[in-house]
Amino acid sequence: MTKTSTFLSHIYESNRNQSDPERRLRLLPINIMTINIVNKIDNLVKVQRVLVSVSDKTDLEQLIPGLLEINPQIQFFSTGGTFSKIKEILGNKWESSLTPVSDYTGQPETQGGLVKTLDFKIYLGLLTETYNNSHHEDLQRTNAVPIDMVVVNLYPFQQTISKPDVTPEMARGNIDIGGPCMIRASAKNFLRVASVVDPSDYLQILSWLKDNNGCTSLDIRYKLACKAFGHTAEYDATITDFFKSISFDKVRNCYRL
Repeated sequence: MTKTSTFLSHIYESNRNQSDPERRLRLLPINIMTINIVNKIDNLVKVQRVLVSVSDKTDLEQLIPGLLEINPQIQFFSTGGTFSKIKEILGNKWESSLTPVSDYTGQPETQGGLVKTLDFKIYLGLLTETYNNSHHEDLQRTNAVPIDMVVVNLYPFQQTISKPDVTPEMARGNIDIGGPCMIRASAKNFLRVASVVDPSDYLQILSWLKDNNGCTSLDIRYKLACKAFGHTAEYDATITDFFKSISFDKVRNCYRL
């Protein structure tokens, strides 16, 4: 048991032993976790670094060159098949604009791509607050950088479970972990980061950036965050509904026990 949990347990036990009902009420357990309350942000944030990891690669041919046209200094971070696609789009110029996530984090992808983006440097870059000195000290300490936009869509779980011969193991293997984490982290930090989950939004986003000299505005980031949270909520609901609909016997029969 941690010191924190011991402390809370002591308060709770003391609370239970009080004979005075009003004193019991005053001694309710408390949560001592610190949460930052942000009151200063920038309305306009220049998009300088973009993390791209998509299952649906539709219209990347428009998005990637469009972002570079707006800001020729922009840097992309990517993984796996998305990295290969962006490299193909950029041609001979890819090395000046594109970095594999594994080079940035210093950690190679695990077998099967199971772990690619779940890394401290990635999430520090997504969640860093602009005017938080401690966060910037962490960036310097880890040689990390702030990430201004995330372009992510998820493994096609719905398509997988729509197949007539789908098994629970096939469904389990197609549950995206890193994607929802990046989406939620970037959407949570709409104070600074744009979370892009829908390829049909690419042209509109490029138009917004052109109108704002390569910057996202708070209202744009907020709209994108709302859509992003809806995207992950729907994804999780689909997973839940599928596994609740199948019998445990089907799950057990997938494996040698």
